[in-house]
Amino acid sequence: MRCPNCNADLPRRNPAPTVDVIIEIDGGIVLIERKNPPHGWALPGGFVDYGESLEEAARREALEETGLAVELLAQMHTYSDPGRDARQHTISTVYIARGEGRPHGGDDARRAEIFRVGEMPPLVFDHARIINDYLARKP
Repeated sequence: MRCPNCNADLPRRNPAPTVDVIIEIDGGIVLIERKNPPHGWALPGGFVDYGESLEEAARREALEETGLAVELLAQMHTYSDPGRDARQHTISTVYIARGEGRPHGGDDARRAEIFRVGEMPPLVFDHARIINDYLARKP
């Protein structure tokens, strides 16, 4: 891309690809309490590394943040609203996964816990919308 006034090269600004994972365990959903801003509860997830598939990123982020090796069941939806993350424009592909065991916080997560649908804390980003969309499509 070039500047229309001076013809200099301009840096490209592209959205960053991310993944979020809805981990189902024992009738609940695993959430993490974030160590870094924005603080609060969220779905496990994060940025896709260069050379990594979305599926690899989803499994890696789930393991890093919850200690759970998950089985990906389905790709649910991709969320691309430029305002979904106040830090920068991200595009998140959300996966539904099954996990076993007790989650524990790691990497960027202070804690990881299983929450029942009616007992969820307030969530950061657009994760409440993501969970509502997930619940609406469940049989």
